[in-house]
Amino acid sequence: METRCRCGDTCIKPLSNALKDIELFYEPCSDCKTKEIKKFSPLAEQINLDEIDNHFGSCKCGKRHLDIVMSHVLKVMIDEGIKDKKANLRNACVPLVTPGYPTNSIPYLPKDSLVILSNEVDKKCAETIIKEVEEVRGVLKGDIRKTVGIKDSDSNPHVYELLAGCDLRCDIIQTLYGALGIYKYQHEIHIEFPQVKSPKIKILEKALKDHDKPTVLDCTCGPGTLGIACLKAGAQKVVFNDIWNPAIEITLINLEANGFPVKLSGSEEKLIASGDKFEVYSMDIRKLANSLDEKFDICIIDTFPDVDTKEFVEAADKLGKKIVVI
Repeated sequence: METRCRCGDTCIKPLSNALKDIELFYEPCSDCKTKEIKKFSPLAEQINLDEIDNHFGSCKCGKRHLDIVMSHVLKVMIDEGIKDKKANLRNACVPLVTPGYPTNSIPYLPKDSLVILSNEVDKKCAETIIKEVEEVRGVLKGDIRKTVGIKDSDSNPHVYELLAGCDLRCDIIQTLYGALGIYKYQHEIHIEFPQVKSPKIKILEKALKDHDKPTVLDCTCGPGTLGIACLKAGAQKVVFNDIWNPAIEITLINLEANGFPVKLSGSEEKLIASGDKFEVYSMDIRKLANSLDEKFDICIIDTFPDVDTKEFVEAADKLGKKIVVI
């Protein structure tokens, strides 16, 4: 399957490229400098806003401290009338770094390494940010407190609005079986901030310890993280499923990016794609048993926070020997 970003650029890269020197990706060079900025104090009281441009706080290595980049973003928002001059970095917007990777200190960002999320920004302001702040690759409008996606076929989906640029991000996730590179169109797939060790991955690794080459059903696969981890762990077969079409689209991209070639089914059935040791479906989990005539060693259920999983567990119980709720 050919994988190409919606924006038409070469944003999607094989995992080996995404991981290359990742530990050094956000490290400053010996010449990098930054200005101390108090996050709860008005930016305009600390810096002359007229001095802020792409040269402000820049270095010959091409990186700038995250606080400097966010100051530049906030300066544009103030100029555009989105924020007043009392605004500070803490209430500016949400920075989503890409690739997402846990660091011990605030990162220094190269070009096109940041997607920002704000509930206040408009299209004109977003386009100005993309034009003037070279580290920003995409601008989203939305509320960080609202989860993106869909619960089930009885629910309405929620998405953020992509106002400008490209919002494709990659999170680097460490597992016992090797690192994963998980791409997301962030306006359609829920945000998960990177951690040194993902709690979800810990739960999965514990479940996999009891099996040798298990068959796995990832009932609500999202971007495919847990199912791909199972493939990396040597699972005999993994079935990915999600009712949210954008999740299926990005799962296929992530399978390819992590070294698992995908063959599209080319039919109108719910089987979307397949490959060596995996299949991909797009169905309500409650109806999945009508299409899968097999019993899996492990069924994974990973829903949104605060979702009642009772119906999901009842449906998975028809399909699996062991139910793992993440």
